[in-house]
Amino acid sequence: MQVLYTAQALATGDGRDGHVTTSDGSIDLDLAVPKEMGGAGGAANPELLFAAGYSACFHSALRAVARKAKADVTGSTVQARVGIGATGAGGYGLTVELAVDLPEVDPATATQLVEQAHQVCPYSAATRGNIDVTLTVGETR
Repeated sequence: MQVLYTAQALATGDGRDGHVTTSDGSIDLDLAVPKEMGGAGGAANPELLFAAGYSACFHSALRAVARKAKADVTGSTVQARVGIGATGAGGYGLTVELAVDLPEVDPATATQLVEQAHQVCPYSAATRGNIDVTLTVGETR
């Protein structure tokens, strides 16, 4: 693979209760463990950052396959929900649900486009076989 771009982030402090910055300065955030996991909440966390990245990347992939299919993706949205929980094997794992809304596309075509995007999205490729990813087509919630 020829690398076109490399993102760089630095985590400091106490991991999930720490701070993260990117080398270009575009992200400079405190992190906190969510209340649901026994933390203070009130700040970003790794799952929020992953959800933001995956939804944006998947939306780009979706728009690319839609352009090739000459589908109208006006008003399209992709919402990512990233869950974290104990795996039962002493560790933690993630789940992802991608809810895609393509208001100008018929349901059958929308489903095909979402499946095609899932094949070309780099986040989908990275998670395939490692994280349960559920795709839903319809209105995002």
